[in-house]
Amino acid sequence: AYMLPVLTSLIKQGLNAPPRSPLALCVAPTRELAKQIYIEARKFSDHTPIKVCVCYGGVSVPYQASQLERGCHFLVGTPGRLQDFVSREKIYLGSIQHLILDEADRMLDLGFGPDIHKLIEESNMTAKESRQTLMFSATFPDEIQHLAGSFLKPDYLFLAVGRVGGTNLDITQHVITVNGSEKRDKLHEILSATGTDRTLVFVELKRVADFLAAWLSQNNFPTTSISSDRCQSEREAALRDFRDGRANILVATSVAARGLDIPNVKHVINYDLPQDIEE
Repeated sequence: AYMLPVLTSLIKQGLNAPPRSPLALCVAPTRELAKQIYIEARKFSDHTPIKVCVCYGGVSVPYQASQLERGCHFLVGTPGRLQDFVSREKIYLGSIQHLILDEADRMLDLGFGPDIHKLIEESNMTAKESRQTLMFSATFPDEIQHLAGSFLKPDYLFLAVGRVGGTNLDITQHVITVNGSEKRDKLHEILSATGTDRTLVFVELKRVADFLAAWLSQNNFPTTSISSDRCQSEREAALRDFRDGRANILVATSVAARGLDIPNVKHVINYDLPQDIEE
């Protein structure tokens, strides 16, 4: 929705910016989503003069900083690492022509809201009247829409495809009521019936993700897990194994709930009900 138009706009307007001064900034809530966007931006900008960089936690700061030193037109990052780089003067946001917030409702809630406000309002970023600000999300509660308005031009356009926050009509949903002590056995039964279908299992707690993945592996279900407790290389390896089919089951916390593009997932199981209905 935004990648091709923004890249095309950058080329048409000219790529005149000093090093460490990107022309487009895309902010994502998780490292995994930031890396996914970065990979897609690299694909779309191939054989063009556009330089794409990414910055997120869990990876060497000197390495990411050295990439920025070589020039960056399109920067993808997570709020924490971006704020860190701005405070260390490793990046400057005064040349931003396009600001993109992916999974905008999550970016503007209480978890990331202060960081986003500081990044946009206190970092000498191009004023909203002089930049294009794009926000994308599958859910957009009224209070978040109101907050988003403070970062947008007064005449901004709100475009909704389908019903905001509505479920996909192509997905069949089932609710199965079981006692807490019977959940593992029921999960075993469901996975036995689905065979080798790629399945994503969501849990609330990080320790449950690791425990459940280990239990499933011991019961001959090739399983990996992802949560914020795992180091970045482990998280990337888990997603790679799931995408490539080495593990057809991924047990995850909400870190994998937003924006990830994983093809051919046949089943999504909420082993635990999320605390937040928007999740």
